[in-house]
Amino acid sequence: MLTCEICGEEMLPEADMRTHLLLGHLEGELSCPMCPLAGVTYDDLQFHIDTAHSENEPSRPGKRCVEEESETQARASGGRSSAGASRSAGRRCPGGDAGEPTVKRGPLQSPFHTPENAHLQPLQEAEAGKLTLTSHKAMKGNLMPRKSDSTDETLVASPRKEFSCPMCALVCSDCFVLQEHVELHLDATQVKVKEDFESDLQLARQLQEEEDLRSRRQEAKREAEDFKKLQGQYGLDGRGGYRRQLETCMERAVSRGHMAPLEFHRKKAEVMECLASGVDDGKSRTSGLMAALYEYYLKNGQDIANVWLSAETDHYSSSEGDRGWGCGYRNFQMLLSSLQKMELYRDCLTDGTVPSIPRVQALIEEAWREGADPQGASHFKHRLQGTRAWIGATEIYSLLTSLRVRARIVDFDQPTGPGSTHPKLFEWVKTYFSASSSRGARLPPRVAKSSQPPIYLQHQGHSRTIVGMEQKKNGTLCLLVFDPGCPLEDMRRLLTPGLGASSVRLFRKFPSQLKHKQYQVVSAEGVLSPEEKQVSSWSLLLSFRQSGNNFMCPYCIVSIVRCFGEKRLQSK
Repeated sequence: MLTCEICGEEMLPEADMRTHLLLGHLEGELSCPMCPLAGVTYDDLQFHIDTAHSENEPSRPGKRCVEEESETQARASGGRSSAGASRSAGRRCPGGDAGEPTVKRGPLQSPFHTPENAHLQPLQEAEAGKLTLTSHKAMKGNLMPRKSDSTDETLVASPRKEFSCPMCALVCSDCFVLQEHVELHLDATQVKVKEDFESDLQLARQLQEEEDLRSRRQEAKREAEDFKKLQGQYGLDGRGGYRRQLETCMERAVSRGHMAPLEFHRKKAEVMECLASGVDDGKSRTSGLMAALYEYYLKNGQDIANVWLSAETDHYSSSEGDRGWGCGYRNFQMLLSSLQKMELYRDCLTDGTVPSIPRVQALIEEAWREGADPQGASHFKHRLQGTRAWIGATEIYSLLTSLRVRARIVDFDQPTGPGSTHPKLFEWVKTYFSASSSRGARLPPRVAKSSQPPIYLQHQGHSRTIVGMEQKKNGTLCLLVFDPGCPLEDMRRLLTPGLGASSVRLFRKFPSQLKHKQYQVVSAEGVLSPEEKQVSSWSLLLSFRQSGNNFMCPYCIVSIVRCFGEKRLQSK
């Protein structure tokens, strides 16, 4: 009875055993019966079983016979005859079936050797690979160290293989156990990474919120500081108005030795008397300039085709008390000085005097109390007296309306010519002055005195008074303006005989010199009845604001402060 050493199957004929080995263990896929190992050769599988499963390998009769065979050969080397060895080898293997013959093999014999076919070869060569089947223990003799004596070679089993965890000190005897153990490590690592990521994300959000809060606080602080600077620059910080600034300038002059203390007290008394009366002292006024311009154009200007001059107007320069913020008030004084000389407006201006700057502020406040421009009044908190607040076109309109003067605001909100110029503004001013001078005349004179009052001109940061228009022979238009910023000495020097072209250059403004983004003009066009005054005091301004021509921005500097303050309040 033959027994397969690989699977333990028993069969009688040798041909059946050869076929079994060829089909079951050579041509088929070899696999370990004790673990999932598969797809290896016969020799590797036998080596794997002997090394990895030596302690778990079940006892097989063939194996016991091999052990008994080794003992028999050892005794044979002690002097027993080959025949006696053969008889000893013929004993039954322990644990074998009854009547089963004992198989005797040498260390290099095939499992097919029996006493009857010892003369046969261990196994025929396979047709495809010419593989010779021999005992695996004999084949592995070349791979493992052996101990040899005089008669036999004893094979030494390879040590048991161990697997160490790369992430801890655990040692496993099975690679599959190690794989499960490492996967537990990886799962725990992923959980920790996820927890760390969530913690880092929460920390990043907290830091971002703190940074946003700090940025908002810094922005609010910077905006408050900028607003405070603007208030101080444009006289809305409550540091005092015309009187306080004039006294400060005189005190500075005394400290520098430019004014004697006696002179200081004398001038201070005059200022107090002037402010109490509400009438301008006239120290910054220059009269007779319109007549001087008329005489100049009659004698000069051969390249000029036409000149149109406004009605007689006095020039008011800025003084120590209003320098830097009083241009709007001084331009109103210029306009009022012209209206007082005209018969049409005498009923409206019964006083006949030009008010001082503090008195003009009081008149604007009275106009607000009557209902004129409530939106503009709210930006000033209904108070101008005692401040250095800048005023613009809307305040001039409200003041003229309260005096029953029919006023008109025209807004030039964007450039209409090349190079950011405003040719429409020049055309409008030309039409305004030339319409009255050409009435009833077949051929208008080259230099014409108009019956129209001057025009209040406002742009961002400054205001002036338009007193005429000149047109050159090539068609170029030029405005003639009175600027409150011109020093008093320069203006009075123009009254000397023989006014030259260099002096007239102070009044000329060509289109290339007026390149602000927006302009406004305020003109006086008659007298209002009491009913018309009530309507015009608020309805015209309201409709003008709602029409999209919002002159609160950026024409006059006061308008910028208003919008800035309004935005700041809304942000809170």
